[in-house]
Amino acid sequence: MRALVEDFLSYLRHERGHSECTASTYASLLFRFTDWAQKNNLSDWKSVELSHLMSFIEYERSRSLETEPKESTRTLSSESVYLEIAALRALYKFAEQEKFLPANIAENLSLPRRWKRLPKSLSDPDIDQLLSPEPIQTPHTLCDQAILELAYASGLRRSELKDIRLEQLQLEAGFINVIGKGNKERVVPVGKKAIEAIQRYLDSGRPALVNKKSTANVFLTKRGTAFASGTIWKRIKDRARRAGITKNITPHMLRHSFATHLLEHGADLRVIQELLGHATINTTEVYTHVAGQRLREVHRKFHPRAVIDKDSAKE
Repeated sequence: MRALVEDFLSYLRHERGHSECTASTYASLLFRFTDWAQKNNLSDWKSVELSHLMSFIEYERSRSLETEPKESTRTLSSESVYLEIAALRALYKFAEQEKFLPANIAENLSLPRRWKRLPKSLSDPDIDQLLSPEPIQTPHTLCDQAILELAYASGLRRSELKDIRLEQLQLEAGFINVIGKGNKERVVPVGKKAIEAIQRYLDSGRPALVNKKSTANVFLTKRGTAFASGTIWKRIKDRARRAGITKNITPHMLRHSFATHLLEHGADLRVIQELLGHATINTTEVYTHVAGQRLREVHRKFHPRAVIDKDSAKE
């Protein structure tokens, strides 16, 4: 059963152009099902029926979370259940198309309602605090500064940030070529401060990190290797901690801040969609809710007639 999952993961990587992170998520979800199937004496996919899939989903809904204490009553969120059903449906669709299975029984699995989570972004003061250069400049800190400046200036995904190569930089022209999801290429402008931070790193930081095994990746670790996704996340969190920021900052939060701040300052939603590399405008529209909330807060705080007097309201 795991062999079909491996074929599907290979299809995602090489034909659909999904990132390693996406493939890893699918692998974790689908191998959870194959482990459950083995325990329930299901030896191959052809012996799996819709009732088995429904039993698995019911089992997942009620099982205790592995990360919680034994006495905890918390169970899997509807978001996680949604992802597991979506993974099974995607696998079966692939298997039917490739004639590995005669029918797609998973298409009859209904997806639970998925609540939209508004993206979290940082305030302007938080950004200023995070991007303030550290007093001691080393190859390590210069690299961190360049990563943060580029992440906020261009709204790159974590995978795009860690994979960007020297030939993609066009600093004199003020832009970079980005290879995004599905190997789609887009051109993204880079601001002056980000260009300066990247140039300082390229001049004084990166040469000290390069060794014989180094790749052409712009950002390198202390060992001169390209960053792994988890490593670049940890570096950003460590930098935020050193800057005195207590919020749980992630690379994606910088991407959200990039989009939200552009919208708040009047940028067109279609332009933001292009800069972020979203396939549809629907994905980008979520930022209108974030910006709207913040604008209402500012209006209530500073407009003299924003707060209605309680006595006047009664009259």
